[in-house]
Amino acid sequence: MNETTQIVLGICALVAVYILTRQFHSWRFSRTYLFIINDLKKKGALNSDTAVHLPYAKKSMLRIGMRDYRPKALEHLAMKQIVGMTENGRYYLIASPEDLPMV
Repeated sequence: MNETTQIVLGICALVAVYILTRQFHSWRFSRTYLFIINDLKKKGALNSDTAVHLPYAKKSMLRIGMRDYRPKALEHLAMKQIVGMTENGRYYLIASPEDLPMV
């Protein structure tokens, strides 16, 4: 194989790895969205009166291991107004369970 072919194949491999990692992170975020929504449904946090504290709402500085997607996913759900937050830091579902988007 000549040098030009090796360079082209190397670039194609790098592009493939980049695309696959983006797909993996997208898949993990969608699973985390569903986890948070199901967790709030299971705890019965369907309005501001029944809001619950979520232990994974804040990032831990001392967390060692795999990346935790839950704090960032919770932030995205709050920005999309699917999840609401009370003044004292408790979370609840804003939308009714039937209206929630299936990610």
